[in-house]
Amino acid sequence: MAEKDTDIKKIKKLIEIMKENGLVEIEIKHDDDKIVLKRAQPQQAVGSITMMRPESGIAPVGPEGIGAVSQSSAPQTVPTEEDLVEIKSPIVGTFYATPSPDSESYVDIDSAVGPQTVVCIIEAMKVLNEIKAETSGTIVEILVTNGQAVEYGQVLFKVKPD
Repeated sequence: MAEKDTDIKKIKKLIEIMKENGLVEIEIKHDDDKIVLKRAQPQQAVGSITMMRPESGIAPVGPEGIGAVSQSSAPQTVPTEEDLVEIKSPIVGTFYATPSPDSESYVDIDSAVGPQTVVCIIEAMKVLNEIKAETSGTIVEILVTNGQAVEYGQVLFKVKPD
């Protein structure tokens, strides 16, 4: 019975971690055991979350990539308009503008985006989460730099809708 109580405590802890980090789904495999937890997606979340696995071809950005900020990923501003759409961080984590340290940015100023366009990756708890634009338009402002820590709800990009 004590083992069952321990398992329930572990599952409750996983749920707590999911809530704290805005995760919608988590899957854990250990030997023959498998746990899949899913939550309803928060209404305020703007980006999509996709759990990435090493076989997906997207490599995590290591310490050598955190300090190296390319000119295209530095904060850039353009006069704002009241009708701009904000792309916000759906989770707490580390913002990455590129899929790997030697790759080009997902988007830059004046990049056209659609609802399924990946605009960045946010790493949370060693999981790489692709953030999608979920709107159509043109990127007019990038508010964060590569390797920067971001908070839940923090504005990452501003988009001029089509």
